[in-house]
Amino acid sequence: MTHGVLIVDDDQFIRKLIATTLEDVAEFELHEASDGVEALEVARATRPSLVFLDVDMPRLNGIETCRQLRQGDVTGGATIVMLTAAHGDSVEADAEQAGADLFLTKPFSPLALLRLVNQLGERQPRQVSCQTPRDHDSPRLVRLRGRLGHLGRAVPVHQDRG
Repeated sequence: MTHGVLIVDDDQFIRKLIATTLEDVAEFELHEASDGVEALEVARATRPSLVFLDVDMPRLNGIETCRQLRQGDVTGGATIVMLTAAHGDSVEADAEQAGADLFLTKPFSPLALLRLVNQLGERQPRQVSCQTPRDHDSPRLVRLRGRLGHLGRAVPVHQDRG
């Protein structure tokens, strides 16, 4: 079964980082959007299981986009991971109120992203920290809501079977 992943960010580099990290993961069909308006259109057409959604975007910000995705018949059940470089309880509270499941701070590593996808597939953490003991500026991942959809495990398509 293929799971749709929608990557929404006005920064092309961030979209490319996420897409490149996940492109060889089995059972993922990747879609991209550069702002909230485009994200809503793509989401309605593709019905993603997982949405990576930037908070600060032109035309329609991530908080309002999240709110509208939650209200949609075909998008309401998606797992929504908010992405932002902004820190603070206010942004997290706004994201949670809009219906986001997780909040991930930028910058984040491709390895942290793969771990997140694996953990979502395993329906794991209540709260996960991507911090390493030696790097206190690593991204934070906070679980905001109690419900996460099943996505399966992130397994590279070109895995050595030797």
